[in-house]
Amino acid sequence: MPELKRKLKANNLNRFFLKHQSPFRRRYGSFDISNKCDMYALTIRLESLNGVKRAKVNNKARTFTLYSDGLWNVESLEKELLKIDFKSFENSSKTIKNKLNTNEPDMSGLLRSFTALALTPMSTNDNIKFAISAFGSIPLLAKGIDDLIKNGLTSKVLEAMAVGVSLARKDYTAANSTNALLELGEYIEETTTQKSDELIRELGKPNVDKVWVEETIEGKKVLKQIPSHSVKVGNIVVVGDGETVAIDGHVVAGIAMINQASMTGESEPIKKERGDRIMSGVIVKEGQIKIWAEQVGDNTATARIKHYILSSLEEKSAIGLKASKLADKLVPVTLGLSALSYLVTQNMQNVASVLQADYSCALRLATPVAFKSAIAQAGKNGILVKGAKVLEALMNADTFIFDKTGTLTYGELEVISVTSFDENWSKEDILNLTASTEEHYFHPVAEAVVKAAKKLGFIHMHHEEVEFIVAHGVKTVVSDKDVTIGSRHFLEDDERISFKEHENKIDKSLKEGKTILYVGYDGKLLGMIEMFDKIRENAKSIIGRLRTLGIKKIVMLTGDIDSRAKAIGEELGIDEVHANMLPQSKAKIINELKSRGSKVVFVGDGINDAPALMSADVGISMFKGADITKATADISLMKDDIEALAQIKALANRAIDRIHKNFNATVGVNSAILLGASTGIFTPITTAVLHNSTTISLLFNSMKKLKME
Repeated sequence: MPELKRKLKANNLNRFFLKHQSPFRRRYGSFDISNKCDMYALTIRLESLNGVKRAKVNNKARTFTLYSDGLWNVESLEKELLKIDFKSFENSSKTIKNKLNTNEPDMSGLLRSFTALALTPMSTNDNIKFAISAFGSIPLLAKGIDDLIKNGLTSKVLEAMAVGVSLARKDYTAANSTNALLELGEYIEETTTQKSDELIRELGKPNVDKVWVEETIEGKKVLKQIPSHSVKVGNIVVVGDGETVAIDGHVVAGIAMINQASMTGESEPIKKERGDRIMSGVIVKEGQIKIWAEQVGDNTATARIKHYILSSLEEKSAIGLKASKLADKLVPVTLGLSALSYLVTQNMQNVASVLQADYSCALRLATPVAFKSAIAQAGKNGILVKGAKVLEALMNADTFIFDKTGTLTYGELEVISVTSFDENWSKEDILNLTASTEEHYFHPVAEAVVKAAKKLGFIHMHHEEVEFIVAHGVKTVVSDKDVTIGSRHFLEDDERISFKEHENKIDKSLKEGKTILYVGYDGKLLGMIEMFDKIRENAKSIIGRLRTLGIKKIVMLTGDIDSRAKAIGEELGIDEVHANMLPQSKAKIINELKSRGSKVVFVGDGINDAPALMSADVGISMFKGADITKATADISLMKDDIEALAQIKALANRAIDRIHKNFNATVGVNSAILLGASTGIFTPITTAVLHNSTTISLLFNSMKKLKME
């Protein structure tokens, strides 16, 4: 106590004290943790501490437990704990709602009931037996009375009645056995539910507390550590060995090997260097990189994951609602059957047996656990699903609609040819000139040009300061002559560069569906760089797999010219192609298909795809999709591979199939148990064993890993 008082005086706001420790585990108590504590939010905060691998909060016991892979730096850990205001995590409109089971399963009921079961046979006095049995059963009986008052007839009421009837009959063995089995079943249910919640919670990676940013002070570049929530768009964030990336952006300097397993499911580290995109939540395994912050705070990938997690727990599927409603309806049936059994047999043992066997537990628990497990499994494979309803809708889908760019194609332009209109300039020289000017920018055209130049042995050309004109292009000076690079409108209309001599070549490239970057030098059209958005190598095979998974129709929508769109459609085996599409036209086609009874999935990545994503039964955003696309979508891919589309469709099919089988098994098995109990074939103990075994086996079945191939 003196040590506790000393700590309380030192820190009246944040009261915590060590209750137990081991080399890799420390459990603390805190008077500021109450029943109102938002355990999920506090757990996330604790897991952001340096050295903490995992955290658990028990608001009932007012404790939190921290786990580590290595030995603790206790002084550093407790300094960080002193900064946490535990009271601020009490539930309010500003905190994350407590939707996850972060409490340790309670073993007190299990110990009490089995103690009563063990002690009762040791006494020959009925009064002592009753006292011991009542001690073991009072919590269960109290829950039943409370549930009856608040909710009417429920499974808890039936369980309490079953034990109460056995106590009234002085069948203490049956009462204690039933109570012990119910407590064992409840403990396993809590453990199973907690495990499924932990699987989902693992996807919500904790925020990085602090980051290093590069600043220029008096002409010198210095590193400064700031809170991660203070990072702004445009900051240069420096991340080194073992550190977690806190923002989304582009690498501007350095080379590093990145572990992306937490975000994409990829086990092998990959190399990231200048120009590469990088997500928050990934870990630098080796090296150091500087990242230009593009998305910060609530706009980062990890923040979106947390949003998806919470959304997934709020949504209830039609199947889940059906299970809950059926469970409620069957409680009076069980009660009525017990009354009928007594009228026919005049045997209270049969009544006690019937009351053991209700449908509610298995129906209510197995379905949400199966959905949570499937959602968690998808998340571990880099696919974020916004709720059980989405999986159900995806299983029922029969039509897939693709926006071409960024889905069936990579969404990345690739230089396929360079044309020179000046015999004094080679194709390589034009490419080097353009890359030298464009290398400071990260738009897709610039990235494609720089990448192509590097393949050919990029030779940098000295130039003056580059002027970037939004939506037009860039301007600079090389060898005292103006260089203008960009769109035709920019060069021809704004810079007065003539295109007349080269119209035929330009028209031919445009008809072939190529994207053209024009290069002007000294007031003349120097050349053009032709680019193409490459079709994904596995696009055709994935379309074939979707058909085997129940998709009857594949549609492609694109803003491309008709000839190019049809050529891609034929190559990939697409049923229906729509070219020259506008954003509102895409949504219109989706609504027309839905009006004819189709269940539509739309896959897109651009800002202009948001209306279509909202119109579809299921909207899927690609990895490189715009923020509004990811916010609008029901499913968001965290890896740039359309194989994920077939994986999530297969997972949805198997998850719903498992739920239907669980549902049928629950009704069938419990009906057989009820029949046996009501006719006197099963004793109360036998009924309790069979009923709880069924529930537990269905829960474990719901937790099994599903195939995604």
